[in-house]
Parts: sequence; C-alpha cells; structure tokens
Amino acid sequence: MATSRDNRRVTLVQGGPVLVEGPVEVVGEDGVVARSDRFLVALCTCRRSKRYPWCDTSHRERRR
Repeated sequence: MATSRDNRRVTLVQGGPVLVEGPVEVVGEDGVVARSDRFLVALCTCRRSKRYPWCDTSHRERRR
C-alpha cells in the first residue's frame, strides 16, 4: 500500500505531454523500463517523440 511519501503529482497538459513529478519509472507496452531521476519529467502522449516515452516537443512541429 502506498503512503503519502510515495504519491506523485501528475499534470495533464492539453495538447501536450503529461508532467510527472519524479523520480519515475515508466514501463512500456513491450515491458521495457525507462527511468528518470529528474524532479519533473514530461511523458509523450502523441508518440512523435524521438525520445519516447519522454517528450521532446515533437508535437509542436505538426500544425493543424
């Protein structure tokens, strides 16, 4: 069971990434674990990032 120390803040950004207070571990669909010790990470939601699952702002290149 998680304690309050284990809670992470997750912020949804409209049209952008999901911001997660770190450190974090992200388990991909293929089971590969990506780790970051940063205090804040941006997770890609558009899948255009060359550094997926981390956001590299590639979503900005495509204009509607």
